Amino acid sequence: MKSSSSPKFQVTILAVVIFAVAAGIQAQTAPTAPPRDFNLVVLGDSILWGQGLKTEHKSWFLVKNWLAENQHVIVRERIEAHAGAVIGSAGTAPPRSLMLYGEINSAWPTLHDQIDDAVRAIGDPSQVDLVLVDGCINDVNARRFLNAGNSSQVIEALAREKCGAPVEDLLARIATTFSNAHIVLTGYYPIISENTSRDLFMRALAKRFYAALSPEQRRPSDKEMFERLTAISNTWYEASNRALTAAVAKTNEQLNAGGSRQRVSFARIPFKPEHAFAARESRLWGFDATTIREMLALFTFGKVSLPTNDEVSSRRWSMCQDFFRKQRDETDAQKRTRKDNLLVCRLASIAHPNRKGAVMYADAIKEQVQNLVTAGWLRNAPAAAVAQ
Repeated sequence: MKSSSSPKFQVTILAVVIFAVAAGIQAQTAPTAPPRDFNLVVLGDSILWGQGLKTEHKSWFLVKNWLAENQHVIVRERIEAHAGAVIGSAGTAPPRSLMLYGEINSAWPTLHDQIDDAVRAIGDPSQVDLVLVDGCINDVNARRFLNAGNSSQVIEALAREKCGAPVEDLLARIATTFSNAHIVLTGYYPIISENTSRDLFMRALAKRFYAALSPEQRRPSDKEMFERLTAISNTWYEASNRALTAAVAKTNEQLNAGGSRQRVSFARIPFKPEHAFAARESRLWGFDATTIREMLALFTFGKVSLPTNDEVSSRRWSMCQDFFRKQRDETDAQKRTRKDNLLVCRLASIAHPNRKGAVMYADAIKEQVQNLVTAGWLRNAPAAAVAQ
């Protein structure tokens, strides 16, 4: 019986099979789309700068790595945050030129200055995808939280004043300047809690920071001091969170009204009493010295140095000495001021998030960013990289 398959038909079948196999191989070996550039800007104070932390342990760096690994992007960061920054206002300029070291406390550049600096460095702010920002604690002055002479009412009023309308204005300007970026605003934390150590050094430290707000104010006992400091810290935590949450909500209302797809999110930091300064499970940098050395440092007014337990203390001290170096024809008053500045600079990491604290910040930020990822980013096309 003659086969029904002619040579011509067999050749045709073979060609189809070869074509199908080749197409399958091509589909399997076709290169995946290259990761696009993702541009990140970090604005703020010492918290988002990462006081006392090596770069690889800072919260923004942890977020950067998470984005790169989970979103298949090449993250280009621009870090403008630095210790001591205040919010300021648009159009202001620093009183003098500064050699800026992020670890050294300086009010300038303000957060509004940081926006301008970032734009100059980037060139095209529309290419920014995400802005991380914090701010207002230096406008309140963090030393107030260590003065048991203050009251919760004073702290709450300051939180409303400094973390409310000024932050709204700042967020509105960030959203306008970086028109294709989402924004995550981070909160703060209580410094002192009921879990903070009440040892001899901490009691002496509380007395050192105490300053009565009026001549009639009675000096409290040690127990009363810590109760007040705990109340002040809790009030700051809750009041600042309320003010910052309200600022985010109002900014989003304005964005919605203007038809913008941008969103501002608030990352609340879930600090517990056991995470406070000098607590057993503290998430904040502290001192690295024996009790005897701690007491000597207090009673000699800094003549005995008191080391901190952060990761960059030696490097910061070198920067401090360079920044606050002795000037020619220095007066006695200038010398005292310089030595005070050096002492503050040496201890600048105290009560800032340590490595575990930075992880808490990164996790809180990632939670908010994940919501934005789910909704989709504003800028989907490849873009020029942010300048380093």
